[in-house]
Amino acid sequence: MDTDFMTPIRLAIFVTGGGTNCENIIQHFKDDPDVEIPIVVSSRPDAYALVRAQRLGVPTTVITRQQLNDDPDLVLRTVHGCDYIILAGFLPKVPLYLVERYAQRIINIHPALLPKFGGKGMWGHHVHEAVHAAHETRSGITIHFVNPELDEGEHIAQFAVRLDPSDTPDDIADKVHQLEMKHFPSVIEQVIKHKIQ
Repeated sequence: MDTDFMTPIRLAIFVTGGGTNCENIIQHFKDDPDVEIPIVVSSRPDAYALVRAQRLGVPTTVITRQQLNDDPDLVLRTVHGCDYIILAGFLPKVPLYLVERYAQRIINIHPALLPKFGGKGMWGHHVHEAVHAAHETRSGITIHFVNPELDEGEHIAQFAVRLDPSDTPDDIADKVHQLEMKHFPSVIEQVIKHKIQ
């Protein structure tokens, strides 16, 4: 028997929108024999993330917000065998049954330096507009575990970027997006391979 054989770490990626983070994660792990991405789950049937995943050969499915809340059996069947759930621009709040089943194994990225600019309504461009309105001198990303409260789970890593007084919300979004592309996949890798706790 080959004692070196290890079952790959399996990631389910949950998405809602365009899917740039999703695509970046898939590309990051595509040649890693220790990691598999067996499913991308979208809360919207028209999410472009589904197209990106399918182009890269990753199976996809749609689970609506209502199904997420009302049909735990469907959701748990879909992620059965997965070791971690990665939220890559996933907007619905993760229901308690899933948080409990995957305690410290659901990883989210937030486009601000939590605890600032988190919570209800703070997603996507709403975050960058709020950062701009508050005249912040920096913003960034927070990668964190998901707990029952929105954006309040334990922080894994934060990365900041300096903002200029002339930056528009779009400029802030671009700077934050660059941080997401640079850091999110590598932090996921460190967590799932237990290089950071």
